[in-house]
Amino acid sequence: MSETTAPTGATAPAQPPVLPRSWASFRTFWSAWSGRVSLREDQFFLLLAVLIGVFSGLAVVCFRVAIDSTQLGLLGSSLSPSILRVLLAPTLGGLLVGFLMLRVFPRAQGSGVNRTKAAVYIWNGYIPFQTVIGKFVTCVLAIGSGQSLGPEDPSLQMGAGIASAIGRRLNLSQEKIRLIAPVGAAAGLAAAFNAPISAVLFVIEEVIGTWSGGVLGAIVLAAVSSVVTMRSFLGADALFRVPESRVARPAELLAYVVLGVAGGVASLFLLKWIEYARPRLEKLPPRTRYFLPAIAGLLIGIIAIWLPQVMGAGYAIIDQALHAQFTWKLLIVLAIFKILATGFSFLSGTPGGLFAPTLFIGAMLGGAVGAFEQHFFPSLGGTVGTFALVGMGTLFAGFLRTPITSVFMVVELSGNYTAILPVMFSTMIAYLISRKYHKAPLFDMLARQDGIMLPSIEEQREQVALVVENAMRVDAAIILSPDDRVADVLIRAGAKPESPLLLRGRFGDWRWVDREEVKRLGSESSENPAVADANPKGPLPTLFPDQSLEEALQAVGDWPLLPVVNRADLSKLEGVITLSDVLRSFRSKSTV
Repeated sequence: MSETTAPTGATAPAQPPVLPRSWASFRTFWSAWSGRVSLREDQFFLLLAVLIGVFSGLAVVCFRVAIDSTQLGLLGSSLSPSILRVLLAPTLGGLLVGFLMLRVFPRAQGSGVNRTKAAVYIWNGYIPFQTVIGKFVTCVLAIGSGQSLGPEDPSLQMGAGIASAIGRRLNLSQEKIRLIAPVGAAAGLAAAFNAPISAVLFVIEEVIGTWSGGVLGAIVLAAVSSVVTMRSFLGADALFRVPESRVARPAELLAYVVLGVAGGVASLFLLKWIEYARPRLEKLPPRTRYFLPAIAGLLIGIIAIWLPQVMGAGYAIIDQALHAQFTWKLLIVLAIFKILATGFSFLSGTPGGLFAPTLFIGAMLGGAVGAFEQHFFPSLGGTVGTFALVGMGTLFAGFLRTPITSVFMVVELSGNYTAILPVMFSTMIAYLISRKYHKAPLFDMLARQDGIMLPSIEEQREQVALVVENAMRVDAAIILSPDDRVADVLIRAGAKPESPLLLRGRFGDWRWVDREEVKRLGSESSENPAVADANPKGPLPTLFPDQSLEEALQAVGDWPLLPVVNRADLSKLEGVITLSDVLRSFRSKSTV
């Protein structure tokens, strides 16, 4: 018998699958190995998150290099490009971008954040890879030619698109494919910002709104691996050279109040402008969309004749503001005209993100407040760099309405917690002003203008969760002990004909007693038996007053009622709850 031939009736030893020689065969390779290794899909999903982070980091590196190269080629290396360059580069670039968006890459239009949310909630995680290519090409042209937009939002969408493509290639389950887009989004944003914590918080705070362990672990792994990859090519330096901050004096907090109000007002102006102008521009004839990016580019070029700082993402200008290289008057002028330039670019439909312009405007406003204080109130000892840093988080919170991300972004960019008190103070003021006078957050407003009803994470945060305490009935049950006699129970039950009977066990467990069973036992037995002989049902699942009604709905099952007990003493009954009680509370909330 040959060595390679198995004996009759025996099973031949399984041969390991051959390693794949191409990407197309990797899916087959994984399918072959998935039955042989002990990795579950959940575990593989975490390993895949690292791979997604690496690819997203590489994509962002190429994206940033391409933008810088395009900007250098079109606008030159001078801090003050020639008039001809600042007029022609954004105008001609806008013409090309308009053509590409409408004819070649129509999916590249729109907000990357909303497109990613739509992929999660509408398209089951599907993002065509053509979107990644289109976003890359059009945004490189737009930002590189001087449009007042940033690379972070496109990086987020490109990361989500890369993750979606990998998930489909590997035939992941539908649930995992739906969750993989936010994983890639965090990776793309983390690499663009060089700030993994802020990226993780933003994706959770704005895109998916959940802190489930499996999703959070994958998002963190993807964000960290993308930043490590990006730093391997572009270095570990932070996005901005943040000067040393110091703790604000109590009197100086008044200046941060002013900054919070200024940030809130600036956020409102930009939000109201977008809310008013965007639907009207969408009603223009379709052929005008070819020219809107070029018109926006021309307007920005006209501004740039005197203020070239407003062109592009403006990272270098933010860095200069952090180091107090502008007067407070110039900082105010730059903030105002950056708002105008950003509005022109975004409203024209030019692809790009609003993160970088938001940071730019915030830094200018913060720097202006800090420089004003330093000039007129030097005794307070405020630094322009600290105010500019806080201003970045302030406008981020007011305009994008992500307060938690805003605070941690400032901490992560500065590398210390020195500025955390003023940034919390200022961002909360701007956030409250924005919420007070503009109902819908930016991304919710954009989705509704596009006719898409995506879940509002802010509305979910503000909803008051219904708990068991809102629905339970107090003093509604008759509490019995195992030694109680049937005759006594019947008397007590007759006095409260609507109250359920609950048997409290010796070890704190609870059981439900059927009234008819007690009556039957009392009529059939000449003796006076204990109620424990009435075949009580249970033990019942127990609830606590602070548990959510969703948990109660899952627990109630086929039981007629459930006991609500005290956390410190499981034998102490706080009340009872039934399925009808839960449904009634939900109906009451929906009618409020």
